[in-house]
Parts: sequence; C-alpha cells; structure tokens
Amino acid sequence: MKIAVIGTGYVGLVTGTCFAETGNQVTCVDIDEAKVKKLQSGKVTIYEPGLEVIFERNVKQNRLDFTTDLAEGIKGAEVIFLALPTPPGGDGAADLQYVLKVADDLGHILENYAVVVDKSTVPVGTADKVHAAIANNAKVDFDVVSNPEFLREGVAVDDFMKPERVVIGTQSERATKIMERLYAPLVRQGNPVIFMDEKSAELTKYAANSFLATKITFMNEIANICELLGANVDMVRKGIGTDTRIGKRFLFAGIGYGGSCFPKDVQALAKSAKDANYDFKILNAVMEVNTTQKTRLMDNLNGYFKNDLKGKTIAMWGLAFKPNTDDIREAPALYNIEALLAAGAKVQAYDPEAMENVKGQLGDKIVYSKNPSEALKGADALMIMTEWPVFRTPDFNEIKKELKEPLILDGRNLYEVEHMKELGFTYFSIGR
Repeated sequence: MKIAVIGTGYVGLVTGTCFAETGNQVTCVDIDEAKVKKLQSGKVTIYEPGLEVIFERNVKQNRLDFTTDLAEGIKGAEVIFLALPTPPGGDGAADLQYVLKVADDLGHILENYAVVVDKSTVPVGTADKVHAAIANNAKVDFDVVSNPEFLREGVAVDDFMKPERVVIGTQSERATKIMERLYAPLVRQGNPVIFMDEKSAELTKYAANSFLATKITFMNEIANICELLGANVDMVRKGIGTDTRIGKRFLFAGIGYGGSCFPKDVQALAKSAKDANYDFKILNAVMEVNTTQKTRLMDNLNGYFKNDLKGKTIAMWGLAFKPNTDDIREAPALYNIEALLAAGAKVQAYDPEAMENVKGQLGDKIVYSKNPSEALKGADALMIMTEWPVFRTPDFNEIKKELKEPLILDGRNLYEVEHMKELGFTYFSIGR
C-alpha cells in the first residue's frame, strides 16, 4: 500500500517506519529541510529504542523515503497520515493551526481518493474541521478518519508493531475496508481493531491519557499522606495493585508525570470540558497536584540545608521525563533545576540521552557530566530525577566518597530505605 505520513516528529517517524516494516511504500513529508536531509542520509532524528534498526533497513530497501514537497509525498497515496504538532495554546486548548493548514493544502493537490487520517492527538470535532478544510477545494472523493496513537516513549516500536488495540473513528465503509487491510498485519494475534464514530475515537485518546495521569497523581497523593502518617507507599501499592479491578501499572509514586502527552492531553480535555460548560473537577485537581509534586523534594533539600542553598552544588541524575527517551518536555528535572538555580545553587547533571536537548534549552546554566560519577564530584547532595537502569545499582561507596555529605534525594524510589540507612546515607524518597 502507498502511504504518506505528514510530519516526522515522534509519532510520524515511528508510524512511517513501522508501516514500511510491514511492506508498505511510505513517504514522510516535513517542512524542516535540515531534518529531511538528515533523514534522507539515513540518520534517525529521535532517540527511540529499536527504531534505528528498522529505519535503516527500510531506507536501504527503498520502502521508506522523505521529502519536503507535499504534492510529491502524497502522490498516489491511498492513506495520508497527519502526524503534526498540536501544542497547547495559552488557554490550554490544542492548537490546530498546523493540522488545518495541511488539510487546506491537501484540498488543492489531492489527485485520487485517499483516506486522510488524524494521527495527531486532537480535540473532539477535529475530523469534521479537517474534512471541511479539504472539501473547500477538493475535486476528488476522500474520507477523514480518526486513528489516535497509544505509543509509550521508550517502547513505541513494540507498541506499534504489537498494539493492544487499534482505535479507528470512521463511518465510511470504504475507509473502514482500507484501514482494516492496513492494520491486518499488526493484529494477527487477535488484538482488537475497534471501529467507532470519529468523535468517540478522538475522545478515547484524551480519556485514556487523562485516566493514566489521574492514576499516577492519585498514588502521589497517597505517598504524600504516607509521609504524614508513617506508612510506606510501596506496601500500599502492592496491597492495592493485586486487586484486578485496579491493576499494578501506573501505581509507582514519584515526582509527577511529564512528557509530550499527559500534560498536554489532560489540559486539552479539561479545556474541552470547560468549552462545553462542564467543570471537570478531577482533571483540574490532577494538574494542580502534579505541578506541586514535581518539586516536592525541594522541601526536603531546603529543610536539610535550613533554606540556604546558595553556593551549594547539587548532582542530578536524570533529565529526561522518563527512561529510554531523550524527551525533556515537562520533565520534572527542569522544574527542579529552575528552583535550584533560583536559590543560588549549582547543578551538575548527567543523563544517558537527554543532555543535548537540555543544553539546547538551558545552555551553560548547568554543568553537563560525562558519566554519573563525574556529576557527583564535589557535590553537596545527589538528586535522582529519572529511573534510568544505570542508576539502579550504583556503587554506593563511590557516591559517599564523592559527595561532601552522604545525602540522596530520590524522586523515583529506586533504593530501599533500610538499606540506605545501613549504608549511612541521609535518604529522602517519596511516600516512604
């Protein structure tokens, strides 16, 4: 099948590469000439485990190519995916300018019937807006489908190639048959392709991410209560996680959620509700709690140093919002760096993948270390922001030797409290 993917960001590049891997002919389109040149030269522009191998294979076998020319990219395509940014506007609503601009352009250049697929996370009613924008100038038949992505950064390739479910919003029989054929190789084991109307599909994505963000935030609230009452959130997590109605996932307490999806999607759903004259109280509370949770360890740090961080050096392990990605969007580490710098502290940071992205945003405001050990040298404390595997079993003797004081503030609960006491550390974690 001939497929076009418009947008080569995280979702677009994974989508295009994975569909090429199943034998389709895929052309990805982007207006960023430098990015397209890099992709054409065979270099992946994002960090995602497992992506580079299949990217290189499909480029080499001429199933995956890239262009800045929209008309060239969609020529002959049966399916055209819109994988464009929908950043939050000042009022929290998703900004559809990029999606609608491309939709308008498509109306002028479509030469054959195609299924135009909203792959971006978009508000309810966007499919109708995209259809109207294309229809203004289109001279051929087309359908607009909502097909939200449910990719987890760090395991996106597996999520795409072995989806738990595929959600497709369309009321067109013609589009239904094409989408069934497209996804058939990915659901051979029987995982469902769920067809519904476009608005329900659009809302499904927001509902899924908002529920998961709420689950994370609920456990962070439980952790905060545990600290006040002397309970252990790890024990509570195990106690409730074995209840099949609740499940084990997304129950780990920490310093809040970040990334490109949860913050934006929770905000957008709350705004959509407000526009419909509905006060979504739970989501408003989730956003408020999550903002506070990100810098919760600053209270412990300030308490330890009696609110005087001026001249202190803080080692920071982890900058990405989660492990196995270089994504720093809404990362808790950035909020803590801002608070530390404002208090007059110096930050020495290490992250396996995200340092270049942070450097692009913060420049030389902090020190970037070559490895975890270098970040520790001469520091007054260690703060852990991301649960990268490399941080899970460190040399604690080395940590104690390099730090001025044996002080660790762990935002991801990587270590056992009793073990840290035995080793002689002052150890702060979340809810324990």
